[in-house]
Amino acid sequence: MIPEQDLNNRALKVLRTLKQHGYDAYIVGGAVRDLILDLHPKDFDVATNATPEQIKSVFKNCRLIGRRFRLAHIYFGREIIEVATFRGSHESAEHDSHAQTADCGRILRDNVYGTLEEDALRRDFTINSMYFDASAMEVVDYAEGFSDLKKKLIKLIGDPEQRYREDPVRMLRAIRFAVKLGFNIASATEEPIKRLSHLLSNIPPARLFDESLKLFMGGKALATYEKLCEYRLFQVMFPLTAEAVAKDDSGRAQAMLVQALKNTDIRIAQEKPVTPAFLFATFLWEPVRQLIENNTNERRSENEIYYEAAEEIAREQAQIVSIPKRFSMPMKEIWRMQPRFMSRSGKRPFRLLEHQRFRAAYDFLLLRADSGEVDKEIADWWTRFQEVDPAQRSSMLIKQPKKRKHSRGKHNKHGRNKHLPPQA
Repeated sequence: MIPEQDLNNRALKVLRTLKQHGYDAYIVGGAVRDLILDLHPKDFDVATNATPEQIKSVFKNCRLIGRRFRLAHIYFGREIIEVATFRGSHESAEHDSHAQTADCGRILRDNVYGTLEEDALRRDFTINSMYFDASAMEVVDYAEGFSDLKKKLIKLIGDPEQRYREDPVRMLRAIRFAVKLGFNIASATEEPIKRLSHLLSNIPPARLFDESLKLFMGGKALATYEKLCEYRLFQVMFPLTAEAVAKDDSGRAQAMLVQALKNTDIRIAQEKPVTPAFLFATFLWEPVRQLIENNTNERRSENEIYYEAAEEIAREQAQIVSIPKRFSMPMKEIWRMQPRFMSRSGKRPFRLLEHQRFRAAYDFLLLRADSGEVDKEIADWWTRFQEVDPAQRSSMLIKQPKKRKHSRGKHNKHGRNKHLPPQA
């Protein structure tokens, strides 16, 4: 069913090594699913009956990670093969150090080990519960995953509400797989999502950041965004954005967001780099812009207003989806550079052109112009300013009218205004 040449050589090495040491081991999950669908998996994960400590004793190039869900990472240079121990039922847990569940049903710790069949029934979706036995060259399927693949169906294993409460991120995964594969979500799997979308607020912000990258950096960003909004998941992840876009009667904010997601998909299809900093800058721009607009009457400089608005929105968003500094810093810089594009005289345009974030900030300006938020003439000017010969740029500068000096009246030779009486 799956040709050996399509398998990852490092994953096969891990399987064979574990087998040589007396353990069972299988390629599992998304890799098996994608290989059956004739797609090209990015990652090859392994499941085994060896415990994390036993895996570490077999591989010198192994590192154990995670507390909630203990895993082994086998390193081959930059490539990592993730190895998980078969999980079992929490009912068989000896104590809380192995398994722990919050009052809301969310699994806090999941290190109860079991059999291959128990592990299959503990996985989230049927299409992700298939195992490939490389020694027998066959697929092991306990949850009718192959049948659902043929039906193009995303279906949870077990009671959907319970499974979502155990891990609310499964709601995001249901959307991601449906969009990625072009599958439908089974009605029972779909029904609880809107009702339980609020449970995402219980997920650690760092984990939601990782999930957001998978959602929007996979080449189907726009379709994913539309599905997330439909099921009220985007509104939980980015409440400031959802609220600000809803307030914008002009429709410009939504248009800008949609265009940014389209551009992201195009760049990924062309195998061009996409930075999360730019994507998050787009998501959060409308709340930043509205906050700036509300503060324009205050007696502060434009730079101060932009700086404080950027900090406030980034800080509030980080409570839900945390954005690492390597992305949040350039994101805020893109915002703060926007008013500088309004100045097209003197030396300022030349200094802005040399800024390390100029290209990202300029692309952001184009988005704003395309949505009608900024005069297109300004964006066109900056496009030409980059294209012309450096010697021609000076001729493009817009001359500012000279400030008129205020006359204080004519003075006599003693320096006094002749219309005023001399001081005593």
